[in-house]
Amino acid sequence: KLAGCTLFITGASRGIGKAIALKAAKDGANIVIAAKTAEPHRTLPGTIYTAAAEIEAAGGKALPCVVNVREEQQVIDAVEKAVKTFGGIDILVNNASAISLTGTLETEMKKVNLMMEVNVRGTYLTSKTCLPHLRKSRNPHILNLSPPMNLNPMWFKNHCAYTISKYGMSMCVLGMAEEFRGEVAVNALWPKTAIHTAAMDMLGGHGIEKQCRKTDILADAAYCILTKPKSFTGNFIIDEVLLREEGVKDFDVYAIAPGHPLMPDFFLDVEADVTARKQERYGRESTVCKTHVVLHNCSGRTQQRPPERGSREGTALFAALSPLLTVRSGDEGGTWYIDLKTKGGSAGFGKPSVTADVVMSMSSADFVKMFTGKLKPTLAFMSGKLRIKGNMTLAIKLEKMLTQLNSKL
Repeated sequence: KLAGCTLFITGASRGIGKAIALKAAKDGANIVIAAKTAEPHRTLPGTIYTAAAEIEAAGGKALPCVVNVREEQQVIDAVEKAVKTFGGIDILVNNASAISLTGTLETEMKKVNLMMEVNVRGTYLTSKTCLPHLRKSRNPHILNLSPPMNLNPMWFKNHCAYTISKYGMSMCVLGMAEEFRGEVAVNALWPKTAIHTAAMDMLGGHGIEKQCRKTDILADAAYCILTKPKSFTGNFIIDEVLLREEGVKDFDVYAIAPGHPLMPDFFLDVEADVTARKQERYGRESTVCKTHVVLHNCSGRTQQRPPERGSREGTALFAALSPLLTVRSGDEGGTWYIDLKTKGGSAGFGKPSVTADVVMSMSSADFVKMFTGKLKPTLAFMSGKLRIKGNMTLAIKLEKMLTQLNSKL
């Protein structure tokens, strides 16, 4: 269906962008690989040239272009080169994206600028540059990899800048779909669950892939969208929902570890959290005590504070966490430190004597659930129950530690 069509895909050297490119290449499409990586990255796999080789092996034609979507002239030059090489542009996929899951005070302005310039400005710039050529196509499409705009505050409070930037991409869909209705289809695509990419490995660490699906599910969903008529526009599409409507029944083929629980993606509400959100909305959680846990590099052991009015469940929990994590949970909450770097480890009540690498805050009830395996840390964070300041990668690795400790609880 896409034979002879020219797709301009940003961030197509790896991950989701490359998966969409390979799916189209099987039809014999022309793919413009607009990405930054020309030389091998020290940690991330693939370049625009290795992607081009894979695309041509799959049956397509490839045009690798060094493009940083923050640079206007690079985008303009790549579009002109694409038109000169293939005669036009039929489809634009705005896939390039930057992410920093940090709070307002922890997000440096250079990170804010990066997310706004790549996610919002880069999407707007690339769309604007491609549109004159898209309008000449018989069935033109713009597809943004961005979420439906969910204004639930939980999706803002932990990573406000990132949310604004991704919703900016979605607002481009809203505006451009209406502005170019009848001429160019403009839609958004977002995964229902986490997708295994190099970025997910960096965020979640080793083992996170078991909770993810393959990029193939987004490639198949994108193919469904891009082969529809241009009258199909202004939609915010979830991959699994669309594929079910298209008749797909077996989703195990997309799982990295079939049968393993999947992690829901950002911006999609989880039914289990509806009650908690209603409580927050009406202020009924104002009396819930909060527990803060700090992970840090401690130079030595600090004497632990004995339990005071500790809840039976909380006291039993911490007493069972092995000598490494001998702390107590009190009804009034408080701050506890856990040293996982010093030989032998240590833990105690109160602020640590050195700066923490990670600070996590949540209600005491959810804290107990997390340490007993009833609440996954990643799900707690994504649903707004867990707030994290500091080294995000280090914090998410806590999930692996908790899994190892569950057998001792």
